[in-house]
Amino acid sequence: MDNVGIVVESLDAAISFFTELGLELEGRATIEGDWAERVTGLRDMRVEIAMMRTPDGHSRLEISRFLSPPAVADHRDAPVNALGYLRIMFAVDDIDDTLARLRAHGAELVDEVVQFEDKHRLCYIRGPERILIGLAEQIG
Repeated sequence: MDNVGIVVESLDAAISFFTELGLELEGRATIEGDWAERVTGLRDMRVEIAMMRTPDGHSRLEISRFLSPPAVADHRDAPVNALGYLRIMFAVDDIDDTLARLRAHGAELVDEVVQFEDKHRLCYIRGPERILIGLAEQIG
């Protein structure tokens, strides 16, 4: 997999949130033109993107803010059993510390932190603009 993409209204807030989670900003750019329109099927497309890399360097997150055309749907508050893309899960070293740091960036716990057997502590949070994100801490 090369990357996972999400669409937001505030690129700066999303970059700040994912930086706190440990991702590194690779770069920002504005994408437009014939080639981009032919890939996406959107005419008159102009989008600002930020590419972020996970700490291990193996995965990337592409965050997009559409300047044109405007967003046409909003799935941010979809429940976890909604069809389509669901969430991104991140492995963290300390789930409690991560939650404390992310709350300063607006993160809200969906329900609670739970323990799965003697293997993981897990939770879902709503991140920037209520995007659903999973956190997993390996234990034992």
